[in-house]
Amino acid sequence: MPGAGAGLPAPKAASPCATIARPRTALCLAPQQTRSPEGFSLSQALVPPSPAAAAGAAGAAAGEQALVSIEGVSFAYDSRPVLTDVSLKFARGKLIAIMGNSGCGKTTLLRLIGGVVTPQSGRVLFSGVHVDTGDLKALYALRRRMGMLFQFGALFTDLSVYDNVAFPLREHTSLDEDMIRDIVLLKLEAVGLRGAAPLRIGEISGGMARRVALARAVALDPEIILYDEPFTGLDPIALGITANLIRRLNDATGATSLIVSHDVTECFQICDYAYLLSSGRVVAHGTPQELQESTDPEVRQFIRGEPDGPVRFHYPSPPIAQELGINP
Repeated sequence: MPGAGAGLPAPKAASPCATIARPRTALCLAPQQTRSPEGFSLSQALVPPSPAAAAGAAGAAAGEQALVSIEGVSFAYDSRPVLTDVSLKFARGKLIAIMGNSGCGKTTLLRLIGGVVTPQSGRVLFSGVHVDTGDLKALYALRRRMGMLFQFGALFTDLSVYDNVAFPLREHTSLDEDMIRDIVLLKLEAVGLRGAAPLRIGEISGGMARRVALARAVALDPEIILYDEPFTGLDPIALGITANLIRRLNDATGATSLIVSHDVTECFQICDYAYLLSSGRVVAHGTPQELQESTDPEVRQFIRGEPDGPVRFHYPSPPIAQELGINP
């Protein structure tokens, strides 16, 4: 397999703007211009959405069926409830943020959408079809239509950057290595890391690793991309670059993007719509502007980062005096 040790497959002749059309998207390798310290071109050009992707976005705006629907879902880990009668809809082609304090059930929602866990009540629909965790064949086929950016990348440290991005293509398609090479280089170019293709994961920075994980997440041109805390642990430059990439890739591919995060500033800059969760329930939803103008105490506390408010610092527990056996 191509990698850091063996080098990349033999290069082919290419035009200044080489493109490869996939069923849903095309990425353009535009000449690099102004670069950031990590070598990413902020002027990197992505071809506008394909006609099919544009039609999907237009259909969503016109009230087309949501790509993902969560209907009256409740879920608990053992006896600890995490989500209670939660209902959400995610429109096709939109970038939607799911925000809330730690432990409110954000990542659990992603696990439910991916069929990793099963709700105790309610149902999850993907493109109108019930996500059935008991039908493994259908579930695996469904997951091939999804891309996932894990919180800390979850890259294979024994593989090169190139092989990490090529992995889902080799695993889930019958494409030959020449075609895989073209796709991998295009995906890496889109995140500004084509030059890092031969490097090992230990040889790149944390911000670069997050971008490699993003390239891998979109390798199969998924209909929906799930982002679990994509901004965690990034410096301000890497954070801005990652947010910019998420927005650009969403617009270029026409995919639906769900971002789980508690980073209010970055999410509001790039998302079309947002849901705010607290204590396992949806307390507010709307556009970034609508949420910023909300007078709801929980919404205001979260958005402004206020220490005092309806959301308590302490996890529910008996009084400390009782725990320590101290008489009041």
